[in-house]
Amino acid sequence: MSRIDTIAAATPGAVIEDSLGQVVVRVPRESLVAAATAARDAGFDYFIDVCAVDYLTRDPRFEVVVNLLSIDPPERVRFLAGVPGDDATAPSITGVFAGADFYEREAFDLMGIEFTGHPDLTRILLPDEWVGYPLRKDSPVGSVPVQFKEANRAT
Repeated sequence: MSRIDTIAAATPGAVIEDSLGQVVVRVPRESLVAAATAARDAGFDYFIDVCAVDYLTRDPRFEVVVNLLSIDPPERVRFLAGVPGDDATAPSITGVFAGADFYEREAFDLMGIEFTGHPDLTRILLPDEWVGYPLRKDSPVGSVPVQFKEANRAT
């Protein structure tokens, strides 16, 4: 049994896919910690990152993406966990990979996904009084008025 099959067997609801030669494992968001733990135990002990994607018109609206690496033998695995827009929560994997701390805080700050069980889920990039999540596709696009030199020239 391959390492990926071992991860899938330990993760309820996992579906293995291929994306341009990279192994992708789709997992229910409730199984994200189990998937990360199984991957670490299978030798994927190098945490790369966690991020989130907003698909706006798709259900589930969001997707949490976890990238892991095995150094020996060299292999990558990517986990995708769908997160519905009306319940934007996912379990934190900081208990499995401590390096996920700031990445989860960034996804919380910019996309509004709450990672349950996170030790310090607070804003990391935006001011505390900021309202909204700027990387969501339904976030209004702001603008700064620009005054051009030509507009002020006397003719």
